[in-house]
Amino acid sequence: MDWALVTTIVVGLLLVVDVAIRVIAIITVPINRRPQTATAWLLAIFFIPYLGFLLFLLFGSTKLPRKRRERQSAINTYILETTAGTERVRRDDAGPDWLPPIVELNRTLGAMPLVGGNTATLSTSYDETILELARAVDAAERYVHAEFYILSLDRTSAPFFDSLERAHRRGVTVRVLLDHIASRQYPGYRRTIKRLKRMGVQWRLMLPVQPLRGKWQRPDLRNHRKLLVLDGQVAYTGSQNMIDSSYDRLRNRRRSLRWQDLMVRFEGPIVAGINALFVTDWYSETDELLLRETDPGWVHEGPDTLDCQVVPSGPGFEGENNLRMFNALLYSAQQRIVISSPYFVPDESMLYAITTAAQRGIDVQLFVSEIGDQLIVYHAQRSYYEALLRAGVRIWLYAAPVVLHAKHVTIDDEVAVIGSSNMDMRSFSLNLEISVMVRGTSFVQELRRVEDGYRNASRELTLDEWLGRPFRVAVLDNVARLTAALQ
Repeated sequence: MDWALVTTIVVGLLLVVDVAIRVIAIITVPINRRPQTATAWLLAIFFIPYLGFLLFLLFGSTKLPRKRRERQSAINTYILETTAGTERVRRDDAGPDWLPPIVELNRTLGAMPLVGGNTATLSTSYDETILELARAVDAAERYVHAEFYILSLDRTSAPFFDSLERAHRRGVTVRVLLDHIASRQYPGYRRTIKRLKRMGVQWRLMLPVQPLRGKWQRPDLRNHRKLLVLDGQVAYTGSQNMIDSSYDRLRNRRRSLRWQDLMVRFEGPIVAGINALFVTDWYSETDELLLRETDPGWVHEGPDTLDCQVVPSGPGFEGENNLRMFNALLYSAQQRIVISSPYFVPDESMLYAITTAAQRGIDVQLFVSEIGDQLIVYHAQRSYYEALLRAGVRIWLYAAPVVLHAKHVTIDDEVAVIGSSNMDMRSFSLNLEISVMVRGTSFVQELRRVEDGYRNASRELTLDEWLGRPFRVAVLDNVARLTAALQ
């Protein structure tokens, strides 16, 4: 055998495949992608063609499987039809004139109406929040809908699991959803599944990646929502997962890391909107449409009641609902913008919206953690600090060893958004999220007090300090920024 000839043929074939990969990539990668995202993928494919192309095949599509998209479309139509005419908002005060177009934007993209007659109570203590959720489950009489990105049985979360079991035993319908990939990353996954099975409640994994069972989609498309609905009358949502505040990991305990979160208890018609998201996700995982369990909550009366709108987002929607809402609010602000986000990796449109707001004289403040639990995201986030500081944004670093995981935005003195969505490209494009836009001075004032607490536990980052960081760290930050766009 002429090994020289064989070698020549193999090398020639590899070169042909290499060129073909690059040509195909140039044609296909930019389709319906942001320029920065397409550029990042093309760089990966050109520098490491075979591995880069394989990664693109695995992670390049932000779409859910067709069946799931069809279910999402069907449930969106159902929500739109069943909530038509339910806009019950306060008429005594029209509020800021820039708000109605944003309400209409959210309604168009996410099918949820703005509803009035709501109340909201903040919960800021991590362990006490879990106990509060358990007590709320104990008060349920008809059904409990629990949905968490991370649901893990440990010493801290045990009271919540106990309350679910008690509810099931007394005849309450208990349904539980947990994200498959997110939850299985933690030590308590197996005992969590065993406990759910032993309790006898109805439960499902969200977005399961189980190719041997015919369940497959891009593996990093995740359901990031956190919510609890009780009898259609009370709902909780926010940033907190159902797990110990150390996230039950040895390396976190060694660093003394613990998470600071924020949850909100809602009562009123908005509960039906939050429950509609659970109904959507339950339908996606089970084919069971819970038509009878979207009843509206009681309409509260009084001057401090709130107008609220649920804004769902994720790859099941055509547009990036949360990104569009955030940008519209940022451009509408007249006085003040305060953002709290544990993972702040904005796309170009949001970076322009934030820096433009600061440059036109708006008081813009950003709360992020001094330390990070996810190395690449942490450094990618830091790569934006210089542009923000130069534009006049004030950056507050929440002191270690606490990870500030709360996710909320306040605009002027009347509007706030709170939920599960980070200010990063993953939350905009890859994760299913829940956000609740709230109009009400009393609620914003409560959030302002929470922000004051953050400020007291933080130090302000200055431009001089930032420009003086080591060169090697700056390089790492900027390299990590490239990976953030690989979507």
